[in-house]
Parts: sequence; structure tokens; C-alpha cells
Amino acid sequence: MLMAHPAVLADLLEQYKSLYALNAEEGGTEARLRLDDVSYTLCIATGTRDIDAALTAARRRLLGARAEDGSVPADV
Repeated sequence: MLMAHPAVLADLLEQYKSLYALNAEEGGTEARLRLDDVSYTLCIATGTRDIDAALTAARRRLLGARAEDGSVPADV
């Protein structure tokens, strides 16, 4: 299976977090659709079928990445 680059996963997680908060606060259609898109992309990038599993898999993958080698941004 292909593995997403840690920087891509970090970006997707950040987008998910922001969109989840935005959707919870405002509940707009555009935010919900974008959240659905990011959720789907996270599932594809992690080889999972639901967002909870995708979030767990992405976080575990990032724990194994090293910030020193440039594979993840320093703030993740």
C-alpha cells in the first residue's frame, strides 16, 4: 500500500481540525462539504474506511516521523 507523506497527513489533520471546529460553530453547508472531502481524503491516505480510524492512523504515522529530517513540519 502506498503511504502518504507525513507532511501531507499533517496538513490534512490540520484542515480536518479547523473544518470540524468551523462546522461545529457555524454549521454551514460549504464547511460541511469541505469537511466531508477532507475526511474522505484522510481515509484514502491512511487506507481506512471511517474517519475515526483515519485520524488514529494518521496520528500514529506522524508519531513515527521525525521533524529533524523534514518529513513533518516542526509545529506538528
